[in-house]
Amino acid sequence: MVANTVAYKRILLKLSGEALMGDDQFGINRATIVRMVNEVAEVTRMGVQVAVVIGGGNIFRGVAGGSVGMDRATADYMGMLATVMNALALADAMDKAGLTARVMSAIAIEQVVEPYVRPKALQYLEEGKVVVFAAGTGNPFFTTDTAAALRGAEIGAEVVLKATKVDGVYTADPKKDPLATRYTTLSFDEAISQNLGIMDATAFALCRDQKLPIKVFSIFKSGALKRVVMGEDEGTLVHA
Repeated sequence: MVANTVAYKRILLKLSGEALMGDDQFGINRATIVRMVNEVAEVTRMGVQVAVVIGGGNIFRGVAGGSVGMDRATADYMGMLATVMNALALADAMDKAGLTARVMSAIAIEQVVEPYVRPKALQYLEEGKVVVFAAGTGNPFFTTDTAAALRGAEIGAEVVLKATKVDGVYTADPKKDPLATRYTTLSFDEAISQNLGIMDATAFALCRDQKLPIKVFSIFKSGALKRVVMGEDEGTLVHA
């Protein structure tokens, strides 16, 4: 497969921490992370440049009870550290799959991972390395969705791919309503007016203002990532 057959040559993939759990209650399910990495490896072999923003819910969920009543900023910093742990696990699995991955953190932990420096990230992408962005934006009160929108805009990604457990955005909850249908495309304004909650408001507004499309798809559907980058009818595209 040659690079000029793909619809997107540079993507920002947003993975939730919960996606790494598989069927476990918390933590990282090894089989799940390996399968995800294999999907990423397939599109990188097609010449697609891949950056990843990873969440931390799978780890932070295990200590969430202890964060009740905690200062919000402190709890958010704990969540950022959880994303660093996930990023290290993801990069390790990528290295074992034959990819070259680089973890870049928005908070300084230089003995563990390198700091986020935009020109360096762009260099890695041009070299065909997968860049995993950890620690969100580096600031409390911002979600990893917002980090995905921010990093996507900074690196000139052509699309933000929001990986979920559902294969797109539906008219209703498909688990509850058998008549629910999947949207193929939506405008940003339509998504707002219908209150579809695709991303948090800050992330969504940033994508809208930067005319950065969002594609919602299921990371658990085999081959879905490849079909998305090929421009096939997979998931839901939200665009200007």
